[in-house]
Amino acid sequence: MSLFIRKTEKKLNDSQLGSRSALENQYINELVEHYKSRILKEANLELLTSLPQGEMRLKIEQLISQFMSEEKIILPRHDKEILLTRIIDESIGYGPLEPLLNDPTITEILINGHKEIYIEKLGKLQQAQIRFRDDSHVRHVIDRIVAPLGRRIDDSSPMVDARLPDGSRVNAVIPPISLNGPLVSIRKFRKDPFKMADLLNFGTLSDEMSLFLDAVVKAKMNILISGGTGSGKTTLLNVLGNSIPAKERVITIEDSAELRLDKPNVVGMEARPENVEGKGEITIRHLVKNSLRMRPDRIIVGEVRGAEAFDMLQAMNTGHEGSITTVHANTPFDAMRRVEGMVIMAGMDLPSHIIREYIVGALDIIVQSSRLTDGTRKITSICEIYRDENSDVDIKEIFTFKRLGLKKNGQVDGYYTSTGIVPKCLDRIKVFGIELPPDLFTASEVS
Repeated sequence: MSLFIRKTEKKLNDSQLGSRSALENQYINELVEHYKSRILKEANLELLTSLPQGEMRLKIEQLISQFMSEEKIILPRHDKEILLTRIIDESIGYGPLEPLLNDPTITEILINGHKEIYIEKLGKLQQAQIRFRDDSHVRHVIDRIVAPLGRRIDDSSPMVDARLPDGSRVNAVIPPISLNGPLVSIRKFRKDPFKMADLLNFGTLSDEMSLFLDAVVKAKMNILISGGTGSGKTTLLNVLGNSIPAKERVITIEDSAELRLDKPNVVGMEARPENVEGKGEITIRHLVKNSLRMRPDRIIVGEVRGAEAFDMLQAMNTGHEGSITTVHANTPFDAMRRVEGMVIMAGMDLPSHIIREYIVGALDIIVQSSRLTDGTRKITSICEIYRDENSDVDIKEIFTFKRLGLKKNGQVDGYYTSTGIVPKCLDRIKVFGIELPPDLFTASEVS
């Protein structure tokens, strides 16, 4: 009997020994740790980690086969594949998360300590049938994520934002801040960015809404995308960005880089947190100010959360038309109030009505994105902002999603329609040589 089997049997109690599968699983666990340790001690790690991922995987497989031959370890083909997969995943990947990260139907991964992993799959939240060995195993994966980025997570800095090589966003929190062990949230990054056709197929918006949004982007109107967490704001921002003419220079500014615009002359900047010494922080506000010196035709800010909103509005008001940004808000009116509050945060000691006029002078369109109770994401409202005859700020809804209730299968029942209001920006759209169908803004009844 193998040395590993004998060691494993000592660790198992009598009840566990009654289960052959428990013994075999523990045996695989022992082998995984043993061969990971041998690789660390005996392999040329500098050379190994410098190889392309495909070659690195092949080299690790060769090393494990060599070790098993030296130790006369014989495993069934299936168990050997499990062994190799786990060693590779934990050596150059992210352990139990690898199959979840490689599943294109999964959009979010939520780790609540080592025993609970939830995933959002096809819009629905469900518990995954995998787990980590213990909390230190979760910490090991977190360290693998943040270390290459020069970030750290420990008792003195128990929260961290990072991203995976494919751009997926990661947030991690560890004790003593978290009460349930290490907590990790991963918003996955799609390899092939969504196009407008994809959103139409998903029922995120109607054909009429897509025509209008494409027109306002090409007509260089300033757009604010509003929505709650996970409502699809960044996806919509990326889709609208692809309507920008190829001849224009675009500067993208993000807290964590996610946007991928499929066009030339697009340059991106990413904010940076402070280092271990509490220095070196580069904020969104710094980047917005710097972008004005980079000859942008348009500026796209992934999300405004604070004082940078004033700088963004200033850019929109001073010749950088056609800029787009997002904000966390549940309605277009809430979005206006949020932006107003952010301008006040910038230290602008101005009356509210002056701030509102400043906002109206900068913004043209508010697009409200929502995540509904059935998990679907829809554009529930498109509004135009302007001053009315009395110079008061006015928000008029152009398109809306009307909810009728719930279907028997739990899906939201509703339809998209124009409100019947013809937007004032139609004249500007025509100036840019864009002709929209005359019945585009005709209100409809139940579709």
